[in-house]
Amino acid sequence: MAYAATQLQTDPTLKKEFPLVHFYDQDFVDVYDQTWAWIGDSWHKGTTRNKLQPRYFNHTESEVINQFEACFSTFFLVYSNRVHPATPQIDNFYQMQESNGAIRCEYSVKDGKAVPQKDNAEAVGPPLFSWAEYNMYHKIGNKKRVKEVMPYLEAYFGWLEATFKKENGLYAVPLSATMMTNSPRKGMRYAVDFNTQQAMNALYMAELGDILNDKEVSFRYKRQYFSLKSRINSMMWNEEDGIYYDLDKNEEQVKVKTIAAFWPLLAELPNDAKAEALISHLSNPETFGVEHPFPSLAADEPEFSEKGAGFRGSVYPPFTFMVIKGLEKYARFDLARECAIRHMYYILDTLHPEGKDKGMVWEAYAPRKDGPAQWSGKKDYPRPMLLAYVGLSTITLMIENIIGLFVSLPRKTVDWIVPTLEIMGIENLSLRRNMITILSNKSGRGWEIRLESEKLYYFTIDILGKKKKTLPIPSGKCSMLIDKL
Repeated sequence: MAYAATQLQTDPTLKKEFPLVHFYDQDFVDVYDQTWAWIGDSWHKGTTRNKLQPRYFNHTESEVINQFEACFSTFFLVYSNRVHPATPQIDNFYQMQESNGAIRCEYSVKDGKAVPQKDNAEAVGPPLFSWAEYNMYHKIGNKKRVKEVMPYLEAYFGWLEATFKKENGLYAVPLSATMMTNSPRKGMRYAVDFNTQQAMNALYMAELGDILNDKEVSFRYKRQYFSLKSRINSMMWNEEDGIYYDLDKNEEQVKVKTIAAFWPLLAELPNDAKAEALISHLSNPETFGVEHPFPSLAADEPEFSEKGAGFRGSVYPPFTFMVIKGLEKYARFDLARECAIRHMYYILDTLHPEGKDKGMVWEAYAPRKDGPAQWSGKKDYPRPMLLAYVGLSTITLMIENIIGLFVSLPRKTVDWIVPTLEIMGIENLSLRRNMITILSNKSGRGWEIRLESEKLYYFTIDILGKKKKTLPIPSGKCSMLIDKL
């Protein structure tokens, strides 16, 4: 591998193109900058044979495009100030859609054909397209795109329903459809993660319907969402253990605690009491509150491995990202930030190893110590430089959870949840043809926030959960003293 991963010296021209982040720990800033440099080397061109997009993002050494990776990559590419397009990765899958609405999990970059999946006859993957589209709408602000992609999303939803939905209203899929290939979920027929992802699919389809002001579409998918929500809560929730479980063919719970149990937070399925019980596991060192958040299998499960061994304990950035985004839904911004920072330190420790080892970023990490996960007998595991995973941590979590900024272009709003008064912020972030800068600093007058903008936007600041205010920010430069808010 000829990656200069440990030196973290980015081209200064990159800093003019992408938003700059400011944070008291320079290592966090350096790995953020370096990730953009790495991403620049991960673009590919479609060919007349594979019929993929003229320019799309994918793991450099991969022979396939993967639906799960493609959807997650959009969550950091939206922050590239339009240098790197977020949409082609997903468009690759829409253009492969079959007449019955099917979209397969993987396609070959050689010939564009669907890749057969072992034990997964329909080659189905996690249905995350509508979630990704909803997020892109708020970060890029393209309503026309929402209208264009709805036919693909509706046909795909219809195919999932016709192919996998059973009489009990739940979806039955093989384990590989969850991406958690060797997770010890023996006997699973109704996966808690896939069913929750389909509930999320319905939830965001309804949201996209609202964006288009299509009340019929919105109502239809909201009904689907509430139907799945009630089934998952009544059948998969275990009150005694405070967690969600898969079901077997007899609709009995498969009592193995996996990271899949936290997708319901992201889909807003549990009520406050259930959510509190579920979230308590994230701070419990005997289950999911281990040193590196969050292991793919609870630490008290018999098959938990301290080396990771795939989904028997490894920490995967997209699953940690999912849990942190779920915590946001229940306003647990403090815990979300704490876990994001711990997760980043483990990534950095592996990137800057002691001794002569070469640093790298990885697909999966060990749960109790720094370093990549290990899986005995599994060649090429974990994959190095899997940026579709790592960028979620080093870019998206950095902006949204460590710094605390939430942007919506259509609403022309930026919310800043300031969890602690520190020197931090963002510079030159594109907000709908409007470059903005938001920085907190300590001056002789106390803590102040400096803002710079080319056009008017609305800024909501929430300081330590004690002060909250929404202000119109005019064009030009201005500052506000936190004590005066």
